[in-house]
Amino acid sequence: MTAYKEIFENNKRWVASKMATDEEFFEKMADSQKPAYLYIGCSDSRVPTNEIMGLEAGEVFVHRNIANLVPNTDLNVMGVINYAVVHLEVKHIIVCGHYNCGGVKAAMQAKDLGILNPWLRNIRDVYRLHMDELNAITDEHTRYNRLVELNTQEQCINVIKTAAVQKSYVEKGFPTVHGWVYDLKNGMLKDLEIDFEGVLHEIQKIYDLTGSGLMQKDND
Repeated sequence: MTAYKEIFENNKRWVASKMATDEEFFEKMADSQKPAYLYIGCSDSRVPTNEIMGLEAGEVFVHRNIANLVPNTDLNVMGVINYAVVHLEVKHIIVCGHYNCGGVKAAMQAKDLGILNPWLRNIRDVYRLHMDELNAITDEHTRYNRLVELNTQEQCINVIKTAAVQKSYVEKGFPTVHGWVYDLKNGMLKDLEIDFEGVLHEIQKIYDLTGSGLMQKDND
């Protein structure tokens, strides 16, 4: 484990390495940011966002929380999405879960977890929505990993429900929303291949926030 004081030495070496390749690196970083990606992931320390994507500083806007959730009552994640879409004009929003997620595992337990209860209930709600599929999986570890995937999928849908994403896509043609799962055991990313346009059209039957009148048209 790295000692606390060593972090500052590591920082100096990192600065020196960046300056060696581009003397204006930090001036450019300080000037502005124009990332193409918003990444919403889990807070797990084993998932280094930029590294697994092969991206440098300034290329990805990041939000992380326990189990990569996107509840509409969380003003933090809602604010991040709004800022990324409206002001940064990101082209892609990625929700990235990971196998062996402690938050997802905790939500599978019949246990009072105190202050975590209302947060983890979002994952339990995902389980309830997909109960038949999940209960049909006899192997507990396989069921656990499938819940990781389904939780990521449902959080993508939550992103698509937001007014900022819907309006921007109608007006500009972006962003699109993607669901990934990171495998801690081999470092590989799995694309869940979310049908963004299909999901958007389907959920707008109820969650249309664009003013297009789609809900009324579908109901007529």
